[in-house]
Amino acid sequence: MMNQPRQHFFFLGIFIFLGLAAVGYLLSQAIIQYKQMDRSVTVKGLSEKELAADVVIWPIAYSLADNELSSLYATIEKNNQLISAFLTAKSIPNSAISFAPPAITDKSAQDYGDGRNSAFRFVGSQTVTVYSEQIELVRQAMTQLSELGKQGIVIKGDNYENRTEYLFTRLNDIKPEMIEEATQNAREVAMKFAADSSSRLGKIKQARQGQFSISDRDQNNPHIKKIRVVSTVEYYLAD
Repeated sequence: MMNQPRQHFFFLGIFIFLGLAAVGYLLSQAIIQYKQMDRSVTVKGLSEKELAADVVIWPIAYSLADNELSSLYATIEKNNQLISAFLTAKSIPNSAISFAPPAITDKSAQDYGDGRNSAFRFVGSQTVTVYSEQIELVRQAMTQLSELGKQGIVIKGDNYENRTEYLFTRLNDIKPEMIEEATQNAREVAMKFAADSSSRLGKIKQARQGQFSISDRDQNNPHIKKIRVVSTVEYYLAD
């Protein structure tokens, strides 16, 4: 009779051992599979295009001086008319032309310096801005700006404040295509890595789209824009 409880304990111990062994095996297999799933490669894909700008902002700035304020304003009005006529003659519509308020300085009223030694009491500056989508038309007019100089208008140089700007505003139109190209480029790199490491490329683990950047192609061709985006993609790897 006493042997029967011992047999029960013996068989119970065997069952417990087998159960623990099975659980251990399953856990080990799960860990192995998890580690296999955790294997990944991170790659970057580039998409780059060169496209023409679609908007130009061209400021035409000039300066002048006079001892009579009324005469100064009269000259500004005359010059503005000459500039408007010049632009219209180059097929630039009036709707693309805007005139900023003139900036006038009275040197005799300045708290610094000695305005009495200046040749002219009043110094003024005026900016006429062309905002247009007709890039080539405006660029052609720029090459003929000397015509205004021959009419006595002192045009300021192309410094930082008066520099011509070229804008690319169609980014949303090309975004999907460029993102697709960058992602495809990243996948090709990942497939090459997987092949070299005797692995198979799995699904995407995570992806990050980089910021789009727009820059001038070079300093001599600011109307040609270089658009680029870099996408970062992480893929699972499998044996």
